[in-house]
Amino acid sequence: MLPLRELSAALRAGELSPVDHVRDACDRLAADTHGAVVVLDDGRALAEAAERAAELARGEWRGPLHGVAVGVKDLYDVAGLPTRAGSNVLDGHPPAAADAALVTRLREAGAVVVAKLHTHEFAYGPTGDVSASGPARNPHDPTRITGGSSSGSAAAVAAGHVPLALGTDTGASVRTPAALCGVVGLKPAFGALPLDGVFPLSETCDHAGFLTADVAGAALAWDALSGTAAPVVDARRVGLPVGDYWEPADPALTAAVAAAAEALRAAGVEVVGVATPMIDELAAVYPTIVGAEAHATHAAWLAERPDAYQPGTRARLEPWRDLPARDYVDARRTRLRLGAALHEAVRGTDALLLPTTRLRATPIGAEEVDGVPVRPSLLALTLPFNLTGWPAVSVPGATDGLPAGVQLVGVGLDERSLLRLASLACGERW
Repeated sequence: MLPLRELSAALRAGELSPVDHVRDACDRLAADTHGAVVVLDDGRALAEAAERAAELARGEWRGPLHGVAVGVKDLYDVAGLPTRAGSNVLDGHPPAAADAALVTRLREAGAVVVAKLHTHEFAYGPTGDVSASGPARNPHDPTRITGGSSSGSAAAVAAGHVPLALGTDTGASVRTPAALCGVVGLKPAFGALPLDGVFPLSETCDHAGFLTADVAGAALAWDALSGTAAPVVDARRVGLPVGDYWEPADPALTAAVAAAAEALRAAGVEVVGVATPMIDELAAVYPTIVGAEAHATHAAWLAERPDAYQPGTRARLEPWRDLPARDYVDARRTRLRLGAALHEAVRGTDALLLPTTRLRATPIGAEEVDGVPVRPSLLALTLPFNLTGWPAVSVPGATDGLPAGVQLVGVGLDERSLLRLASLACGERW
């Protein structure tokens, strides 16, 4: 599968037919061995590909996603297909009557939706191995997790099935699977892409996002889906958060960030250490906010059909049943206060550079590795930026083994400028 930018150019130039491309993607997805695919919509996809091909023959071009095969995380509604969110709880619910807003944008841009993809159940987990359909498997090592919750999206892109896949990110769910699978995952700023028609986890932390094979593809997809093309601002100063909170447990991740920092310095960017003394207290409010908001969505189903949930998901939801309203309000207020303090602490930087996760891909089902708890290690370094709502991207870092994700966070940069900085950090040019 060609990277997205090259694929788009080949489709527009007539060097590749949308029908042949979409058929290839559908064949790849049909043969998938990573548990990435929930529903393959090949009949409709091929019909739409023929329509996109006819448009090109008439000289009509909708933009850089014209004729591109795209996968969609199974939290997004796709008209005519069921939304199951990785759960038996939604068995028997009718197919979606309409596309989610971002799926509508995809179609308007000329993209062809080929499949709905695996998600950690109800997006409530960073591992990708808890779902009614079983675990998603990492294309680099099928005994290991993809990360979650956009597990199928990461696996499908990493395996070369599709060049672009939609995901969501509440605390880690685009960036962590991107990091563990060795692809690019963009979490735009809060509210930058619409979430209408997406099953919620936490309304105040949910972000729409997507995954691609490289940074150039992410930039192309961002321009097409956001409808914006603001001038790129070059970063001059990047902050490297220091302190125990930000330290990874895997030395390969430390090395990957160091290599990215050197690449930025070589490009003329100043990289400086920044202290964040409030980070532990800020991060501590995340479980309360997300847990309370998630339980509010699931309370009736938990009471009526608790056994329809996967045991791990039920165990995460039930403790929030009796949370006092005051605790939730206090957590929201602390989030605002300490989010502002974090912004003040990193003032003067254009972006932050840090590992995406504390661990690389772990064995499926493992709760800890060498005494290090898995789930917190996949969430801790990403969740602060769902609390602040800042844009963030995970890109592949230098490694000689399993993928190592490097994260860049926009403090004073928009998404396009952040992606340009990310391309410098990972040695990509576009």
